[in-house]
Amino acid sequence: MEDFSEFVGLSRPTVSKYFNDPSSVRKKTRDAIEEALKKSGFRPNIFAVNLNRRRSNIIGVVIPNSTDPFYMALTRRIEIIANEAGFLAFLLSSDGRPEREDNAIKTFKSMNVAGAIIAPLGVRSRQMTLEQLGESIPLVYVDSPIDDTSAFVGTDNRQSFGLIVDYLCRSGEPPCYFGMPEVNTNAATRRSAYQEAMERLNFEPRIVPIADSKTWDFERFAFEEANLLLENPDRLPSRTILCANDRLAFGVIAAAWQKGLKVGHGAEYDLRVAGHDDHPLSQYACPPITTVAQNYNEIGRLAIELLLRKLSEAEDPAPGKDQILLKSDLMLRRSA
Repeated sequence: MEDFSEFVGLSRPTVSKYFNDPSSVRKKTRDAIEEALKKSGFRPNIFAVNLNRRRSNIIGVVIPNSTDPFYMALTRRIEIIANEAGFLAFLLSSDGRPEREDNAIKTFKSMNVAGAIIAPLGVRSRQMTLEQLGESIPLVYVDSPIDDTSAFVGTDNRQSFGLIVDYLCRSGEPPCYFGMPEVNTNAATRRSAYQEAMERLNFEPRIVPIADSKTWDFERFAFEEANLLLENPDRLPSRTILCANDRLAFGVIAAAWQKGLKVGHGAEYDLRVAGHDDHPLSQYACPPITTVAQNYNEIGRLAIELLLRKLSEAEDPAPGKDQILLKSDLMLRRSA
């Protein structure tokens, strides 16, 4: 910065003022700095600059899986809106491992981030670490909350499972439930939402027994579990299987195909399989998967807007209590 200030012929405070807010300096000064930037190729170290600020312009984002289409769509929306508001979204993946989630949070502290959006590992999260971070900066959770009071934006699982359970019960045999590994609070929340929906319709909930696992490889997990289950299809609680998410449904459908069972809606089919989330590939599965659609883009938009609102309310805001639950839409396809 010293060298660049000398190159442009201005004081270091003036140059620093420009990099903090270009509109804060006169147009003549701004033009001179921008012309010098073109000639010199100089760029300030944004992380070093932010360390010296009371509140930086960096927003931290932690997700459990950077290859999952849900999180990819979510973070893309967050990045776009953050950039429009003058913030840099810095993304880290916990890769489903609590120690990496811990490291991501420590990294954000060292970077002096202004706030953070976190898709926590839930039951495996180091909750104390998250609570300590929330004492210093505003946090917004997405996908699964860590408690009932933290700021959260996600899907209303009770509404979405009520929607698909009602359809499956009206259109054929009431569904049994194929749950997800206990990787976050969605596992318990979605199982409970299924049970409530079945009881509301005066049907007995029927949960498929699955292995105790913490894997995020949902497709492989469901394929292996369904292979064991379908060795004797007569032991199935129901010929209609509702999966906790579409990635599980991919595995169940693949296992059914391997066993020579036909998945679809009608008397000529052996099984009906439905999912949840409307994974981008669900409509291209064989057969296309009946599911309920989460609004990925809207979750991302509301999460970053909620965080930006918290940042504008006070320099050191208290942890938020905003809870935004979005409704889902039923997507009827050939699998059920």
